[in-house]
Amino acid sequence: MKSGSLGHYLLIRVLLSIPMVFILLSLVFLLLHAAPGNAVTATVGSRLPPAQVAAREKALGLNEPIYVQYFHYIGNTLEGNFGQPITDSRSVGQIVAQDAPATLELVIAAMFVAVIVGIGAGAIAGRLRDTAFDIGARMFGILIYATPLFWSALLAQLYFSAHLHWLPSSGRIGGFNVPKDITGFDVVDSIITGNWAALESTLTHLALPAITLGLLVGGVFVRLVRVNMLQSLRSDYIEAARARGVPERRVVFRHAFKNALIPVITIMGLQFALMIGNATLTETVFSWPGIARALVHFIGVRDYAAVQGIVTFIALAIVVVSLVIDVINALIDPRVRY
Repeated sequence: MKSGSLGHYLLIRVLLSIPMVFILLSLVFLLLHAAPGNAVTATVGSRLPPAQVAAREKALGLNEPIYVQYFHYIGNTLEGNFGQPITDSRSVGQIVAQDAPATLELVIAAMFVAVIVGIGAGAIAGRLRDTAFDIGARMFGILIYATPLFWSALLAQLYFSAHLHWLPSSGRIGGFNVPKDITGFDVVDSIITGNWAALESTLTHLALPAITLGLLVGGVFVRLVRVNMLQSLRSDYIEAARARGVPERRVVFRHAFKNALIPVITIMGLQFALMIGNATLTETVFSWPGIARALVHFIGVRDYAAVQGIVTFIALAIVVVSLVIDVINALIDPRVRY
């Protein structure tokens, strides 16, 4: 395979992802096993007789040596088995299948908001340097990123829901039955089934949490795009294009803006991971029934077996998204392949 080709780059990125996955899995396992006791004693140890506790530990393999438990954990994860919670009859895989689409739907909508607001405002601010819009965009980027997410979420609920009554303050959909066995995404399933009333309800419930989470990441994009737009507009190829008489609109949006987006695409992978982490707060405040809220629930009941499985799934999802972002970046900018 030729060096510098997309296939060669993709192969290298996949090979580099393998040790990353094992490091992540090892860290998850070691951190959760560093706590005193084990998943059974932490969850139900004080409520069950010692004989029943011992039976549950044996059933889950917790009486095995730590290295045996580690290899079982790695093997089960590679097979797609994320474990069995102590306090829930469903497996972690079933919980992920039921709750992860809600989180992914929220994150995708929030990323859409971040891209529209952040990239749009950053590009205009870079073009209109030192104007009132540029100053306002920079202040917006700093303030929105510095504001605690839970605080902005509560303010959004108070103003847009409690005061103006424009949008619902919690939940994912209200009063409609949307099939859950199609894609798991209420927006997509409502469109597929032609249930437009359910679609409207889904979008109104999605608006507040998506905007709150999206604006946080949008603040990062504003500053990043602005800086890269300024650098692009000072580049030699921009001056050459202007000297050839290329219209200013084409110079800005076809040449400068396109090159300013390259580092943004790289940052998107990192911001996606940040969004999943912040989705924990967003889903809790807005009572959004996603995988992050399920994780908070299992942490609250000290079900470490479920916590380990969900965290493992999230870590693997972030690795996959990072790999996809790398491939997209290589398609847009061939220089990263070398």
